[in-house]
Amino acid sequence: MTPGFCRDCLTAVESDEAPHCGACGSTRLARHPELVALDLAHIDCDAFYASVEKRDDPSLADKPLIVGGGTRGVVTTACYIARRYGVRSAMPMFKALQLCPEATVLRPNMAKYAEASRQVRAIFLDATPIVEPVSLDEAYLDLAGTLAVHGKPPAIVLANVARRVEAELGITVSIGLSHNKLLAKLASELDKPRGFGVIGKAETVAFLATKHVRALPGVGPKAGARLAEDGIEQVAQLQALGEAGLRGRYGRWGERLADLAFGRDTREVEPERDAKGISAENTFARDLSTKAELEAELWSLSEKLSRRLKEADLAAASVVLKLKTAEFRLLSRRRTLARPSQLADELFKTGCLLLAPELGARRYRLIGIGAGELVPAAEARVPDLFDAGPPRNEKLERAMDAVREKFGDAAITKGRGLAPKRRP
Repeated sequence: MTPGFCRDCLTAVESDEAPHCGACGSTRLARHPELVALDLAHIDCDAFYASVEKRDDPSLADKPLIVGGGTRGVVTTACYIARRYGVRSAMPMFKALQLCPEATVLRPNMAKYAEASRQVRAIFLDATPIVEPVSLDEAYLDLAGTLAVHGKPPAIVLANVARRVEAELGITVSIGLSHNKLLAKLASELDKPRGFGVIGKAETVAFLATKHVRALPGVGPKAGARLAEDGIEQVAQLQALGEAGLRGRYGRWGERLADLAFGRDTREVEPERDAKGISAENTFARDLSTKAELEAELWSLSEKLSRRLKEADLAAASVVLKLKTAEFRLLSRRRTLARPSQLADELFKTGCLLLAPELGARRYRLIGIGAGELVPAAEARVPDLFDAGPPRNEKLERAMDAVREKFGDAAITKGRGLAPKRRP
């Protein structure tokens, strides 16, 4: 009999032909020949931003909802009702409203989404310590050893994770279970929303053969167009060429295409490192206490943090300020940003807000600033369709980055970067 269970009550399915659960009557059954052998998962929250907004405002439950940048912006997330009208992420807002004029439009509330993300991640960590966040709304989980810890196979542990997220947080997730990251990600997209997709090792090549090349990660519009020029549109065609044929045509990129086409992926799930892992701090030669001195240090560190975020192609959804007093007492303060950022000026301004209440009689021997809740840099700004370009402060900072890259860090700085005269 094919291994299977009910995703709603977790009861084992007794027959391959059973259309519903014998215990609770649910038709949401998970069956697969390799169900109990697979242990790597990708979990994606369904229409995350929109789901959080609907959870917090039940009057929106049965209405089309778009989260995005206003009338002249783009769609960040569309709920599944809006998607029936053809609304999609990154679509210009005017076009989305042409397709679905009755939609409710809300501006993104990143502070709210970051908090919901932390709550979802806490449930993931109850299942396994090996969790690799990809963004606020998705993560990879390695559940090897789950049977020994929980007394249940990974598939059932994952189904329970989904039940908890829905019951405790009021949003839903889709799960992909497979033998590597590539296939787990594809599996999570098979049955959205509230999905539970499974792709086993034995079916990997046949499964991929049916897909368009654009379904492969890293094969974007340009790469897809290049392959189309060569008459290649289906993954089956890549498989037919084989690794040697693809290498001969496309060099090292061909080797990568072969790995993708045959479902080879050796990447491990890397547990989240300290969310403050991208940070910058400085211990002073002497204790500091004045606003001018501490803010001058904070600006320098904000520039350093910004540079590290840009190099990693990440943005901070929150800012963490670290202070160590002259008595070696460590203080930590955190503030969630209205929208993720990697700009030094925005990091600095938030750091100053956190620093202000700590000024006074205390003297400090160390100050640091860190990025919390790291997200992809693409989430740092909702673009405006009719903007001439990024905001002025962003354009200025990018120009300064270019000068420093060419001539060195000391080549250009803002006035606040000039150190104030210190008292003897």
